[in-house]
Amino acid sequence: MRIPNIPGFDKQALEKYFKNTGMALIGKVGSLLIKMLVSIAVARYLSKDRLGIITGGVTYVYLFSALATLGLDQFVVKELHQFPQNRDKILGTSFWLKVMASLACIPLMWFAYQVYPAKDTPFLFILILSAVGVAQSFNIIDSYFQSEVKSKYIMQVQVIGNLVSAGIKLVLIYLKMPLICFVYAYALDFLLLAIGYCITYQRKGRSLFNWRFNGPLASKLLSHSWPLIISGIMVSLYMKIDQLMIQNIAGIKEAGAYATVATLSEAWNFVPTVIVSTLFPAILNAKRDDPARYAKRIQNLYDLMVYLSLPVALVITFASSLIYKLYTPEYAYAAPTLSVHIWSGVFVFLGAANSQYLIAENYAKLTFLRTGFGAIVNIVLNLLLIPHMGMMGAAIATLIAYASSAFFIVFIPKVHKQAIMMFKSLFLVSLFQKIIKR
Repeated sequence: MRIPNIPGFDKQALEKYFKNTGMALIGKVGSLLIKMLVSIAVARYLSKDRLGIITGGVTYVYLFSALATLGLDQFVVKELHQFPQNRDKILGTSFWLKVMASLACIPLMWFAYQVYPAKDTPFLFILILSAVGVAQSFNIIDSYFQSEVKSKYIMQVQVIGNLVSAGIKLVLIYLKMPLICFVYAYALDFLLLAIGYCITYQRKGRSLFNWRFNGPLASKLLSHSWPLIISGIMVSLYMKIDQLMIQNIAGIKEAGAYATVATLSEAWNFVPTVIVSTLFPAILNAKRDDPARYAKRIQNLYDLMVYLSLPVALVITFASSLIYKLYTPEYAYAAPTLSVHIWSGVFVFLGAANSQYLIAENYAKLTFLRTGFGAIVNIVLNLLLIPHMGMMGAAIATLIAYASSAFFIVFIPKVHKQAIMMFKSLFLVSLFQKIIKR
């Protein structure tokens, strides 16, 4: 495959990373298409009210997912990159920390449900879906393959897992099975991925049985990741609290319609995660070897995020009405909301790139401040807008919250230059500068 000349990344150093990113993107795009088609089929079968009920359970579990993962994934990639000889100790320690955190989340979810339940969603559904946390502990294998720049193996697992999952849901629809069967099916999605990760890891000459827990390493990982744990909780709040608030304020039917908006809009959010996590080793190498190249790579990473997110936002904005023709007529009124919500993705893309910079510079604590600010903005705006505007109010609140979070660092002197760099990318200033230079 011919590797393109991406400014800021020398071709020889980039070739390995670009190839890995391409493989990961192929897997994610394949998974995305499968998930979108199946989600449409499920939405058509369940109708708005039942879709709203199951969405409440999924949202509740997602709100605790950051606590269950302990914010370890990004630090594990960095740790494995720096100390590959400690692979089994790093993976084993991270895995058991995640398992313990996942189990601890179950009683916390019960307590939170007593305080602020998901209206009309039984706690039994949440309890079933909470098994997702333990299964996701095996996602640490994904971090290992990222550190080895071998995401193609994870791509294979995800495509196969999503095909099996899609087949199961389509069978449930064909057999006209009750709602609780779909709850089990959603939980099974993550179990299938966990099994696939384990098989792939074993087949590549590694052994899960060599993993071992190390107390001092656990303390080290947690001492670095705790800001990301809090930040992740805040991210979960400002990414998903709108769905829970719509369910409790506007009812399950409105929540079911909004769930289709969120699914279609947020489906693209995997792109920055794949690209940024794959290019992160190259950025770390530049930071170590050449500060000028490091700054250039960061700017070009921001540019790349905008080049990818803007076309998606534009296309979805004008095609939203056509997209909703795939659903039953009861969902059609959600199309304008999708046209607004999709623009939040631009700020998700930029924020993902900037998060890697903060980690590289050991400014992880700042992620807590900015995501906390974003969460507060989202909750306040949802409370103000949902009662009057329904799901359109939630979409507007989400868009403003994402933008506020991404550019919050403009108020932090030591990193405000990064905000300027993101503005240059967002308003295509750096693109025009490159065109003029050429």
